[in-house]
Amino acid sequence: MIRILSLAVLLSMTGTQAQTVYPATRKSDTVDTYHGTAVPDPYRWLEDDNSAETKEWVTSQNGVTFGYLDQIPQRKPIRDRMTALFNFERYSAPYRAGERYFFSRNNGLQNQNVWYTASNLDAEPVLLVDPNTFSPDGTVSMGAPNPSDDGRTVAYQVSKSGSDWQEIRVRDVASGKELPDRIEWVKFSGIAWLKDGSGFFYSRYDAPKAGAALTQVNEYQKVYLHRLGQAQSEDTLVYERKDQPKWGLGAGVTEDGRYLILNVSQGTDTRNRVFFKDLATPDSKVVELLNDFDASYNFVGNDGPVFLFLTDLSAPRGRVVAIDTRKPARAEWKELVAQSEATLTGANVVGERLVCEYLKDARSQVRLHRLDGSFEKEIGLPGIGSAGGFGGKRSEKETFYSFTSFTVPGRVYRYDFATGTSTLWRQPKVGFDPDAFETRQVWVTSKDGTKLPMFITHRKGLKPDGNTPVLLYAYGGFNISLTPSFSVANLVWLEMGGIYAVPNLRGGGEYGEEWHKAGTKLRKQNVFDDFIASAEWFIANGYTRKGRIAIQGGSNGGLLVGACLTQRPDLYGACLPAVGVMDMLRFHKFTIGWAWTSDYGSSENPEEFKALLAYSPLHNLKPGVSYPPTLVTTADHDDRVVPAHSFKFAARLQEVHQGPNPVLIRIESKAGHGAGKPVSKQIEERADQLAFVAKQLGMSAAAVR
Repeated sequence: MIRILSLAVLLSMTGTQAQTVYPATRKSDTVDTYHGTAVPDPYRWLEDDNSAETKEWVTSQNGVTFGYLDQIPQRKPIRDRMTALFNFERYSAPYRAGERYFFSRNNGLQNQNVWYTASNLDAEPVLLVDPNTFSPDGTVSMGAPNPSDDGRTVAYQVSKSGSDWQEIRVRDVASGKELPDRIEWVKFSGIAWLKDGSGFFYSRYDAPKAGAALTQVNEYQKVYLHRLGQAQSEDTLVYERKDQPKWGLGAGVTEDGRYLILNVSQGTDTRNRVFFKDLATPDSKVVELLNDFDASYNFVGNDGPVFLFLTDLSAPRGRVVAIDTRKPARAEWKELVAQSEATLTGANVVGERLVCEYLKDARSQVRLHRLDGSFEKEIGLPGIGSAGGFGGKRSEKETFYSFTSFTVPGRVYRYDFATGTSTLWRQPKVGFDPDAFETRQVWVTSKDGTKLPMFITHRKGLKPDGNTPVLLYAYGGFNISLTPSFSVANLVWLEMGGIYAVPNLRGGGEYGEEWHKAGTKLRKQNVFDDFIASAEWFIANGYTRKGRIAIQGGSNGGLLVGACLTQRPDLYGACLPAVGVMDMLRFHKFTIGWAWTSDYGSSENPEEFKALLAYSPLHNLKPGVSYPPTLVTTADHDDRVVPAHSFKFAARLQEVHQGPNPVLIRIESKAGHGAGKPVSKQIEERADQLAFVAKQLGMSAAAVR
């Protein structure tokens, strides 16, 4: 049985060191055999999130963890400072439909962003949807409202407690009234309106079995058409593939309303298929335009039957091609924008131009091309940072974008195509001095000689003294690029005198598909080597020493932290693995986990099993090792990376760990993988993480402003 411990016995004394007492976690005799290799899984029972025993274990672990956190003197001042800094007004970049603009605003400490509409951006906006009214604790969130072409109606997706499951709701813009339409069991879906606004396409799965919504494998996604005013049961099934359970089906409608674009994905593989259907012809067949699954193809726009795609076919850093659907043979394709030295990450047809978004050494660049592909100009950005947005229709005369960096919160700009100038629309005011800090980029040499960039932010004038605390954050997977971003928690860390660093590891998308593939499957160890080398860079360059480096990452980044703490436990002073993939042998057996085999491989493959077992965090914890202080974080409604990963990892870590370093798990309630988490919960969790690191690295509470 699990022992529920009172605060009085949370800590016992061993010499002069405080020794944390952990709940005793039951072990079973479960053993799996993979290709002749027996692998024990004694904590398998923790995979059942509905069992009373698992719930009791969660309560017991949280009792120990919060008992420990309550005693950290840095915790309250960090939380207070974080709350003060978080209290600033922030906006999203506006977008337009019909005669209306749509954008979100948060007055500072609202749990969820509030959505507004306006006919003129200089006029007082009108409230559209306030998701803070959906629940008293802010745990019901919404995605950006998707307006019909005329801007009169919006559809939006609602999530409860951070789950990936969404419900689509519909609202009349002029009156602000909710329409009766409700669409359930939606996941990983867009909303694509018919040109006349009478309905929209969406993607969904069949309803899961009772009690299994947060764990059941998600397969056989389907595309439906919903007509406004009808019940979901009456929706029209547009496309399904009973022979392809792993296919993800996404729907979009071309700006002219003529074609339905079906994006066919297979897990998280960057390669995809693209089919289309002529909506102007009743009962037209779906045309399998791109069906070779040989590259990524992202639909950019169309000129009648000529479709534009951003693809990495024969161009790992991306290019734009035009395909005439009447003559789709590859010999007929026309290249509009060739591959360049930078990585092309996005393209839109706006303002009768191709707006192309690039990454150059993980920094944003934006270039304008005419529709024939010829280069026009580069949009000047305010500095080293990340720019995003640049949406709109082909006929627009303007577009909006946001710009952010490690010390600049999201400024929103309006770009005028006629004058070629950017005008500041909204600039958040945060209670700190951004000029007191600086960001630069250095290059790290990994174990095999590969060089990778790393952003470093700290107080201006910081001199290497061999003792500065470092917080290292990374991801390294799924073709996702880490670019400069603003974080209140990181500001507090910087104000306390720490260095914040973000290395761009292999597995990400910063340098295109080759960089991504270099950190996948049998080459996944490259990612961990890159991260370890990034930590060692600070030691080699005199900034810090072993034990003064904290590492942090979430999801695939949680796997990164878990693997690195098992491989180099001597290197770190604190570890923060969040919602991590920790059991690399069974991840594919839950919800959408099977989709990650494109990056990780599968234990069902003999060669890939050996590679997975070699670094799987759960399976590489060894008895008798003194592991770094570790605070694992997860949430009870995480149906992306199910919390069993973190549960089993924490139980095993507490079992084998030797020494006084605390190894704890913090389990949030009514929260998921991260998206939609209310501001109040964000502040509490990040403050706990930062306080834990500050205590382990010996940073004084007096250092907090």
